[in-house]
Amino acid sequence: MKLSKNIKIAFFLLLTVTYGIAQDDDSGTSNVQEYTPSKLLKKGQWDIKFFNSIYTQTEQTDENSKSRKIDRQTFFTNTTEIYTGVSESSRINIGLIVQGRSNTYGGAGALDVLKFEDNTLDARSGLTTIAPSIRVQPFKNIGNFSFTSSFYIPVFKDVPNAQYLDKRSFFWETKFFYDKTFGGNKWQIFTEADFGFNFGEKGADADPNTENIGERFANNSLFLPVSAFLSYFPSSKSTVFINAQQAFLVDLGNDFSQDYTQLGFGGKYQLTEIFNLEASFGKIVRGSNFQGLGQTFSLGLRALF
Repeated sequence: MKLSKNIKIAFFLLLTVTYGIAQDDDSGTSNVQEYTPSKLLKKGQWDIKFFNSIYTQTEQTDENSKSRKIDRQTFFTNTTEIYTGVSESSRINIGLIVQGRSNTYGGAGALDVLKFEDNTLDARSGLTTIAPSIRVQPFKNIGNFSFTSSFYIPVFKDVPNAQYLDKRSFFWETKFFYDKTFGGNKWQIFTEADFGFNFGEKGADADPNTENIGERFANNSLFLPVSAFLSYFPSSKSTVFINAQQAFLVDLGNDFSQDYTQLGFGGKYQLTEIFNLEASFGKIVRGSNFQGLGQTFSLGLRALF
């Protein structure tokens, strides 16, 4: 699949510059090293993250899981996460997740999603889900193991016969995190296992005159992604990483299942005492049963205070 050359160059330069700046600054432990997803906040501390991703595809598997070309489809997602520490022991955090999306179809350019158009033919956009969330460190003596449990509620309008905007599911997701630093604090392995249950009406039972059938494809299913990240810290304020993910959508009554494998790389850099910048790239290298075989470009800004 071919993507805009300018997009590839921009992300490559961003990661290169982040790595290069880091060589001149090694002033002790930073938020990048200390506050991995496994580490919880202290009481009264806040963590706010704005994460933007663009996934674009011109290739998809068919019902026999064979690859075929399609007109370009692009999906932009903004995820805002806000958490705060609420326990003296720093073992419980509570928060809220808000997601908005913009999708384009029919061969539109990858960056056209940033126009945030909304029609039933070739573009959809809007606020899609909100999710109350809790983070817990279950074992006092294992500070680098935790889990986050969130309940996603769809808040967007149900538009029949329109293009897909987001899943029409109540989604309960629990993520388990573990990391291990080694090699003189220069290397870290981070692992994540997710268990997500999609609740809602089956697509076959939906009324096509009043409901969007395509947005119910995942209802009554279990989503099981497993991810691993290997990070290297050229300095205390920066990291570069490679990652791999294997994900399964398991049918629990909706007569539909999928799976995919994704590989990627990225980097993080601490801009100030509060702000961290993150950029990453991911490529879905295989999949089954109408799985897209596209690429994801992501950029995030995190504030810890």
